[in-house]
Amino acid sequence: MSRKWICSTLLGAATSLFVTIPVLAAELPRAKPEDVGLSSERLGRIAEVMNAKVKAGEIPGYVALVARRGKVAYFDAHGVQNPNTGKPMSRDSIFRIYSMTKPITSVAAMILVEEGKIKLSDPVSTYLPELADLKVATNADTAKDPASLQTRPARSAVRVVDLLMHTSGFTYGFFRPFPGGGALEQAYLEGGVNDLDISNAELVTRISKLPLKYEPGTTWWYSRSTDVLGRLIEVVSGMRLGEFFENRIAGPLDMNDTAFRVAASKISRFAEPFDADKKGLILQYSDPTKPVRFEAGGQGLTSTVRDYARFLHMLLNGGELDGKRILGRKTVELMTADHVSGAFAPGAFYLPGQSHGFGLLGAVRKSGPRAPALLNSMDGSVGEYYWAGYAGTYFWVDPEEELIGVYMMQSVQHLLWYSTMFKTLVVQSIID
Repeated sequence: MSRKWICSTLLGAATSLFVTIPVLAAELPRAKPEDVGLSSERLGRIAEVMNAKVKAGEIPGYVALVARRGKVAYFDAHGVQNPNTGKPMSRDSIFRIYSMTKPITSVAAMILVEEGKIKLSDPVSTYLPELADLKVATNADTAKDPASLQTRPARSAVRVVDLLMHTSGFTYGFFRPFPGGGALEQAYLEGGVNDLDISNAELVTRISKLPLKYEPGTTWWYSRSTDVLGRLIEVVSGMRLGEFFENRIAGPLDMNDTAFRVAASKISRFAEPFDADKKGLILQYSDPTKPVRFEAGGQGLTSTVRDYARFLHMLLNGGELDGKRILGRKTVELMTADHVSGAFAPGAFYLPGQSHGFGLLGAVRKSGPRAPALLNSMDGSVGEYYWAGYAGTYFWVDPEEELIGVYMMQSVQHLLWYSTMFKTLVVQSIID
């Protein structure tokens, strides 16, 4: 690694330290770690561990934020934003957040529930008629190819709540090589469900022609459910999904860099992975700097650590931030409680992992014995909720400790190690 690269990285980090702090101070209060029960020395381990990985060339760079008791105690950026240009990472770098889009879409749906425009128990086909009379694959686990899939009519309708909880029976095409994946996932790929140059309406039309993996309301299986939910929001609200986000969530919360498209004036802040990290992926990296048709409620947003921290503070505060109420307190309680454990069978690839359930926006830590999970370390509190994004982004909220952590990089292949390591490094810093 060249001396020039290291110097430019350190200069960029130092510059962001002095330029960004005043901006944040006007929005989310800052505090010395010790003032909110954290150890400065122990928080320093985040940089020690992560920066060693950056210097070794494992990831280009990252941005991390820790807040406790409503105040930001740690906010830093290291490495490069774009490995091809050497531009330093900054605290306002913009990232593809992929599945961290899902909690925002879930909040959007619950806004409509609170307004009486939809009910969680409503059949999805009430709003998306093409999803009536769906069929279920009866041999998805044994079929060798899409042509050999056999089906029967679904006994139950997919409900709005099934979209929120991933109990709809839909799947993801890119799960083909994963545990539980196979011929049905290949059918999704061949049916164009992974295409990015389609509208939300076209996605639903394509999915409607494919069988379900499971009977609706029986099994947790991560899927295109939230993308379908995004289309439902469009139909009910009369707005494009991005417009609804801007009007009802991002705008009120001052999340100025959260959108499906990266504006031309902001492209210089857009983070990219190493070229090698783009190879061999069924789900390719998106390019939101170009025109975007597919405003995917499950994967399409770009955002910053600062913006997402504001969104999470709204949830931690029971639906309100800076005098702007997005949801009622009881709605947030509902969304962040476990509704899956014991009620639904876990699929072969249960992402929340042992000792976790799932709510209406992400995984939820349960009481009882613990085990390491793919996306969450063993440490933490009962009732914490979390989720991650495919390209290397991660968050968790711990209501008991009034603690929020947000981590963003761009590296699909390193998501699991970095997300869980970041959380451990934050939790070990709690001293009060």
